[in-house]
Amino acid sequence: MSLVPTPETLAAAAANAYDVFLGGGVADTRPTPCSIIDEGPQRTLYRYRRPNARRARGTPVLLVPPLAAPPSCFDLRRDRSLAGHLLAMGHPTYLVEYGAISFSDRELGLEHWVEEVLPRAIERVSQDAGGAPIQLVGWCLGGILSLLSVAAHDLPVVSVATVASPFDFSRVRLMAPIRPIAQLTGGRLVTGIYRAMGGAPAPVVRAGYQLAALDKYLLKPLALARNMHDRDFLAQIEAVDRFTNNMLAYPGRTFGQLYHRFFIVNELAGGRFALSGGPGGKPRLIDLAAVDVPVLAVAGEDDGIAPKAAVHHVAKLLTGSPSVRVETAPGGHLGVLAGRGAKHTTWRYLDEFLAEGDRIAGTAPAMAA
Repeated sequence: MSLVPTPETLAAAAANAYDVFLGGGVADTRPTPCSIIDEGPQRTLYRYRRPNARRARGTPVLLVPPLAAPPSCFDLRRDRSLAGHLLAMGHPTYLVEYGAISFSDRELGLEHWVEEVLPRAIERVSQDAGGAPIQLVGWCLGGILSLLSVAAHDLPVVSVATVASPFDFSRVRLMAPIRPIAQLTGGRLVTGIYRAMGGAPAPVVRAGYQLAALDKYLLKPLALARNMHDRDFLAQIEAVDRFTNNMLAYPGRTFGQLYHRFFIVNELAGGRFALSGGPGGKPRLIDLAAVDVPVLAVAGEDDGIAPKAAVHHVAKLLTGSPSVRVETAPGGHLGVLAGRGAKHTTWRYLDEFLAEGDRIAGTAPAMAA
């Protein structure tokens, strides 16, 4: 808004203010229609319904969210929905959801998702699509779990795209002040806390997400006041708030693995990650060099959780992949996936990458309707 607002701007701001504070909001957060096709422990698999019986023309895509985040990251609002966009591009589109985590789930580790949840979801999507190979799109930890699963198993996957997925946690600025303290104490302080709570409860996860963008969080009232005339801006803020308010919990063992082995030891930066429960009870070593499909890694320019250097580091690890494409797009951690400019940057990179996957799979390139 200019220093001297016009009558039109003032009228728009007044109308928007009424809708924001008294009228129930301005964002259309109705979810894209979908149906459940499979269920299992910490696994509900959805198939998005194509509008007007539109015929699919591309390879099936499975959207993989991170743990502790609501799957609405892929369906933030009607005109910022990656799921809706992929449907429009002709891709049969699926989503795996993990559901709420309780204290009774505290013993679940990353093994559960890499060995059980994602492989079963991938195989079920392929089966639902008539045996077709599929393409994975994972956000944040969802991208990491996707690559670990593909490296560990022989799955019907033709490509993997990751968005805001860090692989070198030494580059994560948010952890810089914590790492020396954790190393000094052996991580015992945090370990005792998450073990007592059975994990990281949803309020803690939500606070951590807000801390990563603390400047934006603190300046939010001022931003709202300055942009009260911009209905699309207000709708985006409202949708992001709704997403943040629905954060979920981490199981205790999973949180412990992320804290000790990702953030403190930075084990993933070497490209290898050991999971328990291998043959004879020995740890099973997963090497990302075993990924033999094309990979896309997109980083956000302003991402405080997964900076560009942390995300693009994966290119050094995927030595068995036929091609690794790295890109950078405007936005923070969620904004790079579902921000107001994502459809012109991140989504365009995904369209190009998925079209190449279509060609590899032998299906017709996805084209806009």
